[in-house]
Amino acid sequence: MKLSKSEEELMNHLWKQKRAFMKDLLECYPDPKPANTTIATLLKRMTDKGFIAYKTYGKSREYYPLIDKNRYFSKQVNGLIKNFFNDSASQFASFFTKETELSQEELKELRKIIDEQIEKE
Repeated sequence: MKLSKSEEELMNHLWKQKRAFMKDLLECYPDPKPANTTIATLLKRMTDKGFIAYKTYGKSREYYPLIDKNRYFSKQVNGLIKNFFNDSASQFASFFTKETELSQEELKELRKIIDEQIEKE
């Protein structure tokens, strides 16, 4: 299951804070801040999807993530590679390096990361 763009934005705030009440999450947004009802709706959807849970303190709820950020984004990238690049990581890498206008320094850094990964295996 996937998060919408607005849910991902809220989830990023929750990943940073680890645990947060709705008011804490609202403070993360720049002005004009979203309405309380908007955040409440997003939190409800994310709870229903199984991405977050909460602990109740009186009338307040403290939310926390149920899924790790790296695990979530790894699944999204793998899905992208499968659906758009014929399940070929090399096609994805080729597209990524050609279409994102990376600098020579960034390309060298990518090469270094790949070389280090090859040496590990």
